[in-house]
Formats: sequence, C-alpha cells, structure tokens
Amino acid sequence: MLIGEYEHSLDVKGRLIMPAKLRADIGEKFIITKGLDGCLFVFSQNEWSNFESKLKELPLTNKNARDFVRFFLSGATECEIDKQGRFLIVNNLREYANITKEVIIIGVGTRLEIWNKEKWKKYNSDENISADNIAENMTMLGI
Repeated sequence: MLIGEYEHSLDVKGRLIMPAKLRADIGEKFIITKGLDGCLFVFSQNEWSNFESKLKELPLTNKNARDFVRFFLSGATECEIDKQGRFLIVNNLREYANITKEVIIIGVGTRLEIWNKEKWKKYNSDENISADNIAENMTMLGI
C-alpha cells in the first residue's frame, strides 16, 4: 500500500527521486498523469491497467465521460526509475501541476500524488481541510 508524505526537490533536468519506501509498491516502471486538485497522479502499471479498464467502460456518447478520459489519457506518460532512484517528470506535467523545485509526494493507497510544495501546504491547511467535516460527509459513502 502506498502511504506517507515525502518532501523532495526536482533537479535541473526535471528529475525527482522516488522515495525508497515507495519503490517496491510503485515498481520500476509506472504511469504519471494529470491528477485532480492540481497535482499529478502516479499509478503502478497494475493499478493503471485497472484504472484504464474503468475508463474504457465509460460511454463514448457521454460528453463528460469523453472529457474525463481525455483529461487522464492525454497527459499520461510511462516513467522508469534510473539507477540513482530518479525519474523524469515531463515538462507538460510539471507545468500542469506548477512543479518547479520543491515537491511533496504522498501515498494515497492505490496511487501516489505529486504536489507543488506550497500548493500542498495550502490544500492541506486547517483552513481548507477539516477532518471532522470530512468524516461527517463520509457517512454518505458508507464509511
């Protein structure tokens, strides 16, 4: 399971170190794509296959479904960890997530998210996120 929060920096070539604790679960090759809330999503190849299968089931006749599929697939790229534990985040994805130097990598179970450090701080702030409010809303989802 992918869990935890890790702070790292991009090098001048746009490469990022994959935290050692996450490497076994994410694999040597994985998929990065545009994520929701302004971050990047990182899927292991197995999780990407599961996600892609769900996207394929969406009705082609539904505009929202087409937009959703385009959003995720158009930005997707396969990455590979090099011998130093780094991987390249392509320029269009760095621009989408406003990633320039300092990043936060978080594990959210079946995927990783890569955030601009300042954007993560703002998103994760007490003013933005209330654990009590979130918990109350989870009852609608059966949790």
